[in-house]
Amino acid sequence: MRPQVVAHRGASFEMAEHTLGAYLEALEVGAQGLECDVRLTADGHLVCVHDRRLRRTAANEGLVSRMELADLNELDFAAWKNPWAELDDEAPDRDESLDGVLTLRKLLETVADYGRRIEVAIETKHPTRYSGLVEKRLVEMLREFGWHEAGAPVRVMSFSHTALQRVERLAPEVRLVQLVDKPAYWPVLKRTISRDWILGPGIKMLEQNPRTLDSIVRSGHDIHVWTVNKRPQLELCTNAGVKAVITDRPRHILRLLDEADGGQAG
Repeated sequence: MRPQVVAHRGASFEMAEHTLGAYLEALEVGAQGLECDVRLTADGHLVCVHDRRLRRTAANEGLVSRMELADLNELDFAAWKNPWAELDDEAPDRDESLDGVLTLRKLLETVADYGRRIEVAIETKHPTRYSGLVEKRLVEMLREFGWHEAGAPVRVMSFSHTALQRVERLAPEVRLVQLVDKPAYWPVLKRTISRDWILGPGIKMLEQNPRTLDSIVRSGHDIHVWTVNKRPQLELCTNAGVKAVITDRPRHILRLLDEADGGQAG
């Protein structure tokens, strides 16, 4: 069965990660899911930003947790991706409304209004100065959308087992994904995570540790793998029966899957 293709921070290979433009591009090329990281601003807004510090993506030395949403709205979150664009006479004009900080609310509204079912994988980042408040605010927002019940197009991911337990207490029907990037963590995790939790191993860990991959497959958990950008990585995932692949390149991965399906049909 084909894995679900989930756009990692949007179509982030081509466009600036976590911008609305990157997510709209991912939807346009046919991604079935969108992945985002969330952090809490100083005035309590959940925003889609990976790094705690804004140096890399917004040319600013500030911390997300110490800035208000109005301050973040003044920053350009896309210029870093193509810093020479202004010198390219043939470059298309940028829609600046798609380049600013993206709130989780705006992303969920975009998904809710889209013409087909889109799933959203939301990663809460830890450690954070706000601790469990991030999960509390996230669940509150999911309730506003009615996405806290079974069958909702959303799942919550984290490397923090404690963070996922918080979500489980607040919204028991929300699907949970335990992320893992080191094989040494797996023997402990497989004894502590609930049977219905999804496992989210990193592709590099699986490539470098075939025995860990075999053990994860035998555990019976659904598996969602990040970040799958190349043909051999995709083949490893499909051979292992992975249910979802999270990728910076949704167009490329969808094309590879289509080619594989065509080959099987022939």
